[in-house]
Amino acid sequence: MAKKRIGIFTGGGDVPGLNIAIKSVVLNACEDNYEVIGIRRGWGGLLNYEIGNQAAHDLYIRPLTPATVRRVDRTGGTFLHTSRTNPSHVRTHEVPEFLKNSLKGKLNEKTGAMDYTDHILEVLDHLGIESLITIGGDDTLSYSVHLHNTGFPLVGIPKTMDNDVLGTDYCIGFSTAVTQAVSMITHFRTSVGSHERIGVVELFGRNSGETSLITGYLSYADRTVICEVPFNFVELSEMLAKDKKDSPSHYSICVISEGAITDSGLIVESGEEDAYGHKKLGGIGDLLSEQIKILTGNNTMYQKLGYLLRSGPADMLDRMVAMNYGALAMQMTKRKDFGNMVSILNGNYTEVPLEMVTSGKRHVDVDLYYDAANYRPKIKNILGLPMFLH
Repeated sequence: MAKKRIGIFTGGGDVPGLNIAIKSVVLNACEDNYEVIGIRRGWGGLLNYEIGNQAAHDLYIRPLTPATVRRVDRTGGTFLHTSRTNPSHVRTHEVPEFLKNSLKGKLNEKTGAMDYTDHILEVLDHLGIESLITIGGDDTLSYSVHLHNTGFPLVGIPKTMDNDVLGTDYCIGFSTAVTQAVSMITHFRTSVGSHERIGVVELFGRNSGETSLITGYLSYADRTVICEVPFNFVELSEMLAKDKKDSPSHYSICVISEGAITDSGLIVESGEEDAYGHKKLGGIGDLLSEQIKILTGNNTMYQKLGYLLRSGPADMLDRMVAMNYGALAMQMTKRKDFGNMVSILNGNYTEVPLEMVTSGKRHVDVDLYYDAANYRPKIKNILGLPMFLH
């Protein structure tokens, strides 16, 4: 009996646990007589695959076997590599040379970008891939929804250190990122305390402040600024100055989301928009640090943790979730539960329609988890809450 062939890839930002999920898929697939094809560089691997070009095939396609994935779970990142490609929104300078004069793209009159979904489907057919398992955040999974709507069978696995994918309480990478952040803030205290300054730590978080909220909560930061609540420079600076003054160690710490916004509407971003319409965030913590100096006269230390939080091996929780998500994705593939995403809801593994990913943005429940007046995590009532407080 011929083996069924499935494809798998990772898209968007890397996080610890991706290799573990891939390994889990491969091992479970082989038990059920499936063949797994790894696609390098996410959706970009399929967009840039030129049919009939052996060099392109060798670059983007990697058959996966138990031997291939034997050791991949020991490191972080993704051995299949990744990209932020959106095949339904390819800007002129991103169009592969071999596609520039083809009829495989459809022009979006509003954006001027091209939709190469027909090419993606042709490549998948050429490779004999019958279904896909896509691992990514809301951007990568949003194109999964688009492809599913054409009738192509696929299953999604959510990952992002921001933990902001709708439809699940947990995304691969979140636990390791917070664990690393808490550890680094603990270490950062030695320098901030030694110099008796106000420390400002900036963390990832575009639409959801959950990473900053939980990190600030667990590290006992003096103040925590999240994306969902606009902040005032003067008010926050004065609070941190008082925290420093009242501390026996003569220092204070503030955690702030990179997507934080001031009460005047200021958000710090730079560069051109990516394929999903996002500019690069970062620098609000540096600006806050400078304002603290100007407004209070206190010296500061600014630290943007950034990519360090999603580097290195997965912790125990991300390892367990990644393994189980991979196994569940294969079980769903075997049952032909396509168009769905693996998920954890109320502490239980489940599956939800992929369309949930595109139904809105996930945010921190400010009323339940945050003291907006004092810029602090505040769990109003813990009884009955899930372990992850979400």
